[in-house]
Amino acid sequence: MPDPAAPLDLLLLPAWLVPVEPAGVVLKEHALGIRNGVIAYIGPRADALRLNATEVRELPGMLISPGLINAHGHAAMTLFRGLADDLPLMNWLENHIWPAEAKWVDEAFVSDGTDLAIAEQLKGGITCFSDMYFFPKIACDRVHNSGIRAQITVPVLDFPIPGARDADESLHIGVELFNDLAHHPRIKIALGPHAPYTVGDDNLEKIRVIADELDAMIHMHVHETAFEVHQAVEQTGERPLARLNRLGLLGPRFQAVHMTQINDDDMALLVESNSSVIHCPESNLKLASGFCPVERLWQAGVNVAIGTDGAASNNDLDLLGETRTAALLAKAVAGSATALDAHRALRMATLNGARAMGIEAETGSLELGKAADIVAFDLSGLAQQPIYDPVSQLIYATGRDCVSHVWVAGKQLLHDKRLTRMDEHALTETAKAWGRRIAGQPELN
Repeated sequence: MPDPAAPLDLLLLPAWLVPVEPAGVVLKEHALGIRNGVIAYIGPRADALRLNATEVRELPGMLISPGLINAHGHAAMTLFRGLADDLPLMNWLENHIWPAEAKWVDEAFVSDGTDLAIAEQLKGGITCFSDMYFFPKIACDRVHNSGIRAQITVPVLDFPIPGARDADESLHIGVELFNDLAHHPRIKIALGPHAPYTVGDDNLEKIRVIADELDAMIHMHVHETAFEVHQAVEQTGERPLARLNRLGLLGPRFQAVHMTQINDDDMALLVESNSSVIHCPESNLKLASGFCPVERLWQAGVNVAIGTDGAASNNDLDLLGETRTAALLAKAVAGSATALDAHRALRMATLNGARAMGIEAETGSLELGKAADIVAFDLSGLAQQPIYDPVSQLIYATGRDCVSHVWVAGKQLLHDKRLTRMDEHALTETAKAWGRRIAGQPELN
């Protein structure tokens, strides 16, 4: 155990401290201390000022909370942002995105696109994200270098994809990465069967066996559209979620992304299996995919986390904005103004995401012994006044431009809105160059 008398590395003195666990708590005149990358002190400000700390940081007008957790996305697709907008899902995928990926996606694309996504997410208060995209080893390298935390999900499909000739090669890559990074402090490897309509039973059974052997999470697009469910029932007589249950994939390690189509049988399967649902409201709205019944799921005891999806279908990686949309949409879908209140919305964007990824013992809330994954939101601006409930103000009246500071495992990655490890100008210029290339425009001299 660390010596409680040892000096703190950093003492934060915010206006409000929102730990998320216990639920609904807002601490005023409190401080948070960090030692060796871990939260070592939470207590009254007056007591904290008597402690020995290497650095003391006053954060007037700021709310500190756990770092936001983006539970679903395709990081490198930032380079396809706005490429094929205002189209339904299957047209968007089959006629635009998949052909663009076949033409452009290579290791350099994934490296540059992932860097762009990490930078955008850090500037928006995200300290951990889940990524499902090609060349996952490259994504791991970028995460490692950046200092952010991530679940890297190895994509598996029945047909060739960039970086893998078939599902067996994808699974081989996944197992190798899982073993290589088993002790990495910030990277967790998961298996990512793309969707029920792109992965057959044989490969799903292989995934289940490997996931069981490794105790690995499974991350999958499920029931994203009514068409997907209708087509499955028409062809097989079975809803996709029921099929996944029959094959043994559902369970506490299963992350069902989207779930816009949920009947009573689906709900029962989710509850009984203790599977998590990853809600992506803005992508679902933009692609007209449907509405995930978040309040019903929550009241039934299902763990619901939140994701942005990729920037090609959202078009940003703004989890704070996503959470506001989720809270508003949940009320409309449930027909109740009390559905998904601000405190629960913040929990969905933090601790629920950690729980879905199986890392709730490490992150997702501000508790002693957990990693110091922290975001400081500046609520001192004109648009946040007056403040009656700072969490309500954060969810309903604050944008990601109010993110001032971000720490991951105690390392400051955003300081006064500036990235500490990444060159924002260089990232912007690289993204512009990719955009000109993909659009067929001449390179600038």
